[in-house]
Amino acid sequence: MTIRRMDHFTILTRNTAETVTFYGDVLGFTSGPRPNFTFPGAWLYNDGHPVLHVVERPSIPTAAGVLDHMAFFGTDLAGYVAKLEQRGLKYDLRRLPEGGAGAGMWQLFFSDPSGARVEIDFDQAEAGPSSKV
Repeated sequence: MTIRRMDHFTILTRNTAETVTFYGDVLGFTSGPRPNFTFPGAWLYNDGHPVLHVVERPSIPTAAGVLDHMAFFGTDLAGYVAKLEQRGLKYDLRRLPEGGAGAGMWQLFFSDPSGARVEIDFDQAEAGPSSKV
């Protein structure tokens, strides 16, 4: 048996609407069908798949709960950096060091409105933004 792909992540938030708007705006996710749970939240879809489950709670134990970060693979590094800068979002752009799997791959980190860290990975051949290379 082999794991074929990541199924979904679940994050906690105190504000579902703000979180849905953030992921729609920054990553292009769309709201979609969600089972009739007894608690508030949303399911966000990418390419027809529910990849991010949002659960609303009145309080969150820590800034990101038990989730350290969620990682996605993307294209158009410069476009994402420009989008984050346009929205005034702080980010950390890194390259994986040589000597291991993914050497040279770009990693772009930023936080959602509830403090959960988001990572988008990009192929090492992508041109980085001129101010960050």
